[in-house]
Amino acid sequence: MNKRIVLTSAWLLLTAIILGAFGAHGLKTLVTAEKIQTFEVGVRYQFFIALTLLVIGLNADRIPFMLTWTFRLMLLGVLIFSGSIYLLALSEVLSLPTSFIGPLTPLGGVGMIAGCIVFIVRLIRS
Repeated sequence: MNKRIVLTSAWLLLTAIILGAFGAHGLKTLVTAEKIQTFEVGVRYQFFIALTLLVIGLNADRIPFMLTWTFRLMLLGVLIFSGSIYLLALSEVLSLPTSFIGPLTPLGGVGMIAGCIVFIVRLIRS
């Protein structure tokens, strides 16, 4: 087991549950239904990566290579991807300009994809 990866996964899961509840209940009076759906996309991907990291972290002793870059890329990717989506969904409430936030979302997606690719390539090579 890799304790750092498992703990990070647990924090991502905890915050995804909290943000999911906030999105389902707390945003109804603040933003449009479309913005709530956008917010939920961020929560969903945060859950996906959190669960992926949990499985990887719990099985780290069985994986015959270092997980550093897989972990870093997936974590950074989900923070940028989901974080930018949360900000986009709340941009009107927080009075944030979306011009700088929007381009961050695909970069986060690339980070998550890169983390998966690194994992797959290293697994094939091991």
